[in-house]
Amino acid sequence: MARFKQGFYHPTNKEKYIGDISKIYYRSSWELKFMHWCDKHTGVIKWNSEGIVIPYTKPTDHKQHRYFIDFYLEYKNKAGKIIKEIIEVKPSSQTKAPRKKRNGKSNLYEQVTYAVNIAKWQAATKWAKKRGINFRIMTEKELFR
Repeated sequence: MARFKQGFYHPTNKEKYIGDISKIYYRSSWELKFMHWCDKHTGVIKWNSEGIVIPYTKPTDHKQHRYFIDFYLEYKNKAGKIIKEIIEVKPSSQTKAPRKKRNGKSNLYEQVTYAVNIAKWQAATKWAKKRGINFRIMTEKELFR
């Protein structure tokens, strides 16, 4: 069974964090890496982890659920403009439709995970657009450049 890195993050630049600094929890080493970047990067003005909750309809049960966005971020870009984003950190493999296996079948778990992710991301895109915020999915390709 795989072991995932989880725990509490303790920011150095506490004034940048929006929310209770004693409750900053990371669920993967990738989230930890992104938290560290938010905390240390001089262009980041404010950030938050799992502070925004977006309702979405889950395609497997057609009921309303709550999507806790991984990160909210405000930063100055190279031109000095303040950018506001909500960010989801995911493996790139979960951002693409599952491949069919040689026998023509694909893994049901992968199909369900992908369908739920798409529903969440559609809700997040709509929510963000309504508020003039960008929604972005960050994968290992962006995190580990």
